[in-house]
Amino acid sequence: MTTLHAACVTLGEAGILIRGPSGSGKSSLAVLIAAEADGAFVADDRVVCDRRANTLVARPHEVLAGQVEIRGQGILSATDLGLPLRCEAHLRLTVDLVDEQPRLPDPPNDTRILDVRLPRLVLDAAVRRAGLSMLLIRAALRKSSP
Repeated sequence: MTTLHAACVTLGEAGILIRGPSGSGKSSLAVLIAAEADGAFVADDRVVCDRRANTLVARPHEVLAGQVEIRGQGILSATDLGLPLRCEAHLRLTVDLVDEQPRLPDPPNDTRILDVRLPRLVLDAAVRRAGLSMLLIRAALRKSSP
């Protein structure tokens, strides 16, 4: 078991772990994904991950369950925001938020958490500002489908 500074959501049955430095927009992206018709909110700020066979299962830290921090608004209830909640997610994708990336980067290497390999998507600030995050996340999930 490990606890990560991250956010976690689902799209359909696919769990998505969102990582990045403080202030990079993890919580904002998590709320946008969870607000999708097939989205749900799992955790913000501290995500507890357990390995089950060859999969990684994420859940909220018990102290923060059902809460999300929105910059400038404070800590809010995900249900008050109208977000469906999930108590855990089977992770299928890691999204890393970065400030900047080369114009034509090499494909990112997969990430390993608790010795489980997960596909990795890197989103820079310009892509996020352009509103392309959801499109790229859905494409990455389709590409990683079993």
